[in-house]
Order: sequence, then C-alpha cells, then structure tokens
Amino acid sequence: MADISEGPVMPHRAVAEAEVAMAQETLSAIVDGAIPKGDVLSVAELAGVMAGKRAADLIPLVHPAGLTALVVNASPDRARSAIRIRSETAAVGQAGVEMEALTVAAVAALTVYDMVRDIDPGAFVRSLRLVSSSGGESDEWRRPNEPIEAMRPPKGVRVAGRIVHTPRAQNFRPAPRKRTP
Repeated sequence: MADISEGPVMPHRAVAEAEVAMAQETLSAIVDGAIPKGDVLSVAELAGVMAGKRAADLIPLVHPAGLTALVVNASPDRARSAIRIRSETAAVGQAGVEMEALTVAAVAALTVYDMVRDIDPGAFVRSLRLVSSSGGESDEWRRPNEPIEAMRPPKGVRVAGRIVHTPRAQNFRPAPRKRTP
C-alpha cells in the first residue's frame, strides 16, 4: 500500500457508473416487478451500499476510507435496453474514494445480473467507469466529454429506493468536516 501518512486531510468525492445490458422483455419485467428473485433495483442499490463500505476488504491495496456519504442509483434505460448504475462516494481523509465508487457500481451491476440471469442468460455487465473525482493531489478530474448535467440524477429520479427532491440530494456535496488536533 502507498504511504499516505504525510498527505493532507481533505474532502474527496468520486462518481462511477456501470450498465447491465439485457433484452427489452427483461427490462420490462424489472420495471413491472415481475422478476422471481424480487425488486431488482432496490436489491442492487442495497448491495452497492454494502460493497462500498467494504472496498478495502475486497481490493488488497485500497486504503480504508471512512465514507461520509454514499449514494447509489439503479435506473432503467429503455433506449439502451439496460439498467444504469450510478454511484457517488465522499469522505474526508488522506485517501481518495474512487475505488469505493467503482466497487459500488460493480457490485450493484453484478447483483442486477445475478437476479436476471436465469430468465436472460444473454444479459451482461458493460461500461464500468469512473466519471469524476475530486480532492487530493489531482484536485479534480472529469471524464472528457462528460457534461456536468449528466453527472447528477434529474429531480424526481429514484435514488437508493427513494425519490430525490431535496437540493442536498441533488447536489451531493457533503460539507467538509473540521478536524481538531
């Protein structure tokens, strides 16, 4: 593991995405709540939350991050015949939270796949990627050609089993905590 003991304590944020492609009939069954294993979107979101808190246990060289915020959204995209997974993580510390965001998106996508594979063996996970990160030495990074509007779920979108209406959920910018010596 890299030595981060001399690094400054500062806020870090990261956004990641993944997609699970499937047949239109499977996507319709998910939306209609007709998948035998249950509510695919809620289970995937919950699996993502659980995974995000355990990223350092799953990936050998990842530093444990005391996450201060974690949001995961699994939503149907009929145009792409897919479930789109979007994760946002935040922490105040010496290490970034990119691997946590990617772990959230990956495990949520794998959960969707697991829940539909019996009825759609052709479903597959695609496009796991970091969308943006901020904090640390690199300050801010955004995937080129990624408009900022695409980085936030629109108002009224289902996020982690609830409908987002609040400005705080829309902006997802947790206030940095002050450290006392």
